[in-house]
Amino acid sequence: MSAKGLLVSLASVLVATSGVASGQSPSPADPIQIHRALGAIVIDGDLSDAGWRTAIRIEKWYETNPGDNTEPKVHSIGYLAYDDRYVYAAFQFDDPHPELIRAPLEDHDNTPSYTDYGGVILDTRHDGRTGVLLLANPRGVQYDAVSDDSSGEDSSPDFHWESAARITDRGWTLEMQIPFSSLRYRNADPQTWGILLYRNYPRDFRYQIFSARLPRGGGNCFICRSNPLVGLEHLPAGSHIIATPYLTAAQAAHPAGDPGTPLVAESIQPRAGVDVKWIPSADHAIDLTVKPDFSQVESDTAQIAANQRFALFFQEKRPFFLEGTELLATPIQAVYTRTITAPRWGARATGKQGAFAYTALVADDAGGGVAIIPGANASSFANQDFSSRVFVGRVRRDVGTSFIGVLATDREAGANGDNRVVGPDFLWRPSATEVVSGQWLFSDTTTPNRPDLSSSWTGQTLRSSASQLLWQHSTTHVDVAGQYKDFGDAFRTDTGFVPQVGYRETYGESGYTVRPTGLVSRLRMFLQLDRQTDRGGNLISREISPGAGFDARWNSFLRFRYAVDRVRSGALTFPRQQFVYTVQTSPSRLISQISLDGTVGQEVDFENSRLGAGTTVNLNATIRPTDHVELAIVESDRRLTVDDVSGVRRHLFTANVSRLKATYTLTARSFVRVVGQYVSTRRDTSLYLASAAPIDGGFAGAALFAYKLNWQSVLFIGYGDDRTLDDARHLLRADRQVFVKIAFAFQR
Repeated sequence: MSAKGLLVSLASVLVATSGVASGQSPSPADPIQIHRALGAIVIDGDLSDAGWRTAIRIEKWYETNPGDNTEPKVHSIGYLAYDDRYVYAAFQFDDPHPELIRAPLEDHDNTPSYTDYGGVILDTRHDGRTGVLLLANPRGVQYDAVSDDSSGEDSSPDFHWESAARITDRGWTLEMQIPFSSLRYRNADPQTWGILLYRNYPRDFRYQIFSARLPRGGGNCFICRSNPLVGLEHLPAGSHIIATPYLTAAQAAHPAGDPGTPLVAESIQPRAGVDVKWIPSADHAIDLTVKPDFSQVESDTAQIAANQRFALFFQEKRPFFLEGTELLATPIQAVYTRTITAPRWGARATGKQGAFAYTALVADDAGGGVAIIPGANASSFANQDFSSRVFVGRVRRDVGTSFIGVLATDREAGANGDNRVVGPDFLWRPSATEVVSGQWLFSDTTTPNRPDLSSSWTGQTLRSSASQLLWQHSTTHVDVAGQYKDFGDAFRTDTGFVPQVGYRETYGESGYTVRPTGLVSRLRMFLQLDRQTDRGGNLISREISPGAGFDARWNSFLRFRYAVDRVRSGALTFPRQQFVYTVQTSPSRLISQISLDGTVGQEVDFENSRLGAGTTVNLNATIRPTDHVELAIVESDRRLTVDDVSGVRRHLFTANVSRLKATYTLTARSFVRVVGQYVSTRRDTSLYLASAAPIDGGFAGAALFAYKLNWQSVLFIGYGDDRTLDDARHLLRADRQVFVKIAFAFQR
């Protein structure tokens, strides 16, 4: 049976057994009865308000990690209430040693796992699948995200809500005010939601404490374990508008001639635009944007690209694309909104009607940047200097705790080609220990007739398909997973991120977990098997990799594996053995985190198709001298040595990224940040078969002042200075930028 036929058959089984799938829902947690507030509530971290005196108290909590739903080591109390506009949550988090509370002042969404925080996870549609995380630390720093049991947690989306916290002599308190207009829920009365109250308590270990039991192994979902929240009546029906106009002014300066010549300033470039969100009903949202400002106030952290076969991925952080982001997270990443580089305007509708959830997006992209040209053994890039019209649509139908869906994308560039992708996907939970997911896509592409940009852009027509199937089994001690991929040579997703095509892959992994006491709280031993071939059956790579992972004291995580594989480069395959390691620890409030990962052993020189030896080292450290100051250090190094014609081992290249980010946070709403990032690659050109630059790289510096009333009402003042390396390793000025942005969200 073909991959497409297998996927269709499984989807048919899912529909036919919808009653069985629904019956596999987990045992319900204890319900929580919420009441309307009978008094005023002021969000200031003080729980003496009249509204809290009659609010429901939640005092039964469970330590789910490292304990197995045991009595927590610290006492916590949660309070819940609501009124006509808001749902309220408050917490009294007792701590026998409040001097050990880890609560640095930080920017929004920067609440790492090694800090104290707490809050709620709301399943407002009560579908047991998707929840909104609203958390804050003892300084009131907020973290919000969307968690979906099929795609994981995504911190890109932001929401309008208020919080305040106080550190006391017995621990800390937290108050939260969440507008109903920030949430999406069904059109029903009364309402039933799902809710999890959560506390993160990092000390010798990271203790995770919830209001409901979470099974250890044998559980294939997280949001489905929520407490039912009952008693919500006469909630707002919608008709809410948020309009966020913005104004920016930027001035750039570029060298008069080659890099290093005097900079010539351009005229100041003003720009104005607006984002509008209309919520016609509680479960539907419409987004419109005109000349959106998608500028990044901090450049992406550099990644070493030397000796990489495939394109690197960067996270989407632009607000317009983040409503209903979980709907676009499918097994094959056919939607990657960063491919829409410079939209002139955009419109989007997102919502849910009964068992159907949907999102549809259209944008007019002015183009720019680069497009990925995928291949079986490597990807390349081509400049995308033409405009296009982009459409993305997805519909998902829930079937109990499972679902089936359809995704479609269309990118039209007129004489510069087009790309259309469509196909079904599904997730099936036949039991509490099993998950099966898959997707099949068909693509129809006409490439641009631009051989000047890419040799593969000849105006040709390409039609092909791609499929992916994943099975996962998990119990208390044993976990097993198997995955199969089949991507045709001519498959393309110009609106997605699929850098490799023309291959078949089979992957399997099995692990066994034990939870000792003492220095180590969790030990997982595992074996990974992976095999890739091209469509003709020729080997691309083959790997056998045993290893082990540990959770240990000082909030530490360690993972080691030994990889024995064969890897193809060009027409040749090479044996390769590597030791792969990851070490993370959070020893103190001063040294908040240190992480080290990398590889050592044999390495393939993919540019010249030969075997050598190499190392990769990535060091990340976060140091906090005070609760206001953070120093984030990144040091990455990759080296590859090969034999020259006389058999002497020499360095082919050394690639390095050094980055220091210093942030002084004045309050939970404002900060000053300075970033310096140095990137370089040095090559021994005599060892290359084709011409290569002896050195390239540069330095990027940036300074930013930010003030945020909320995630949309902001003031930014920034400065940037970029320099490039010449062959003598001198840094020559390449450009300079100064910019100001002001935006304010009007709500009605």
